[in-house]
Formats: sequence, structure tokens, C-alpha cells
Amino acid sequence: MSRAHRLLAALRRRLGGPERGSAVVEFLGVSLVLLVPLVYLVLTMARIQAASFAAEGAAREAGRLIAQAETMADGVAAAQLGVELAFADQGLEVDAASALTITCSVPDCLTAGEYVSVVVATEVPLPLAPDFLAGTLPTTVSITADAMTAVSGFRDG
Repeated sequence: MSRAHRLLAALRRRLGGPERGSAVVEFLGVSLVLLVPLVYLVLTMARIQAASFAAEGAAREAGRLIAQAETMADGVAAAQLGVELAFADQGLEVDAASALTITCSVPDCLTAGEYVSVVVATEVPLPLAPDFLAGTLPTTVSITADAMTAVSGFRDG
């Protein structure tokens, strides 16, 4: 046996034997460790983004519905329905009565030329978060959107 063969044999012994198929197992293990958190992150971000879109649209439309209403009671009822529809379009449920806050620049909100401020705030639960974590870790994300709408100066009344 030549010196080169002995060196090569010693090198093979030192580096280990031939592949035994462990690369597939390692690939599956590493991909699961990386893929599962990545999928969860995408699901979570999609849900938060959907809630943000819904809150922005709900606040904007609620302000418009109130500003165009004949009476404040009609405007609030229409605004609450608009909030529920905006969240339903994104696949989320929300209690519009508690999520919607309306403030006005004057005591009579529907005075021509004044402003109606609408705030929509809700809590979005994180997907797949177990209930037992609720006391120790935050399992919801707060989403808030606001809009200010002018009541038309050409209103009757």
C-alpha cells in the first residue's frame, strides 16, 4: 500500500464513514424547526393586518354614516352596522357597541360644518393561542383606528 493510500484511509477514518442517509432526517428536522414558526408568523400577521384593514374602513365609514344621518340615533345604528360589516368582510367578529366610540366637536353632533370623530378599537386574539397562556402572556393584539368626518354645511335643518 502506498503512502497516499494510507493517508487517504487515515483521513476517511478520521472524517467518518460514508453517508448513511442522515441528511434527509437532518433536512426534515431543520425544516420543521424553521417552517412551523414561519407559518405561524404569517398566519398571525395576516390576521392582524386583516383587523387593521377592517378597523380603518369601519372608522371611516362610521364617520360618513353618522355625518349623513337624519338623526344621531339613526347615525349610530348605521355606524354600528357598518363596523360589524367591515369586520365580517375580513372574517372577524366584533361587538360594534363596545368597539365604536363617537365624539363630537359640539354637543349636537349633526350641526352643519362641525366634525364627528370616530374611534374603532378592538382586541384580536392570536391564532392557536391556548387559553392557559392568557394569564401569563398576552394572547391578544390591540387594534385601534380613528377617523374625523365633517358634517356637510349644506344640511337641512
